[in-house]
Amino acid sequence: QVQLVESGGGLVQPGGSLRLSCAASGSIFGINAMGWYRQVPGKQRDMVATITNGGSANYADSVKGRFTISRDNAKDTVYLQMNSLHPEDTAVYYCNAAVWVGVRLGNYWGQGTQVTVSS
Repeated sequence: QVQLVESGGGLVQPGGSLRLSCAASGSIFGINAMGWYRQVPGKQRDMVATITNGGSANYADSVKGRFTISRDNAKDTVYLQMNSLHPEDTAVYYCNAAVWVGVRLGNYWGQGTQVTVSS
């Protein structure tokens, strides 16, 4: 009923920038919080940044000052602007959203997009 589709991932050099987008579609009544998470092979999935429907953002310590999360509620889309990228930022980035479908609030994930930071 709900799909989250990420885009914008790819290969970038250290110090470079990348902008990720995630668009939600389907039988959406409304969306509460949205966020970005990342996972490296062999490790758990960690929160990168979240944003409430009112625009309040929260960031992992490792990305503060470098990443910016934003959203366009009219488009059901969340963005992650990533600047000053480090090789340690290399991961699969997943979009997450708490979505109202009818009268039910559910948690949804995108399929992920690969971000590789390397020379």
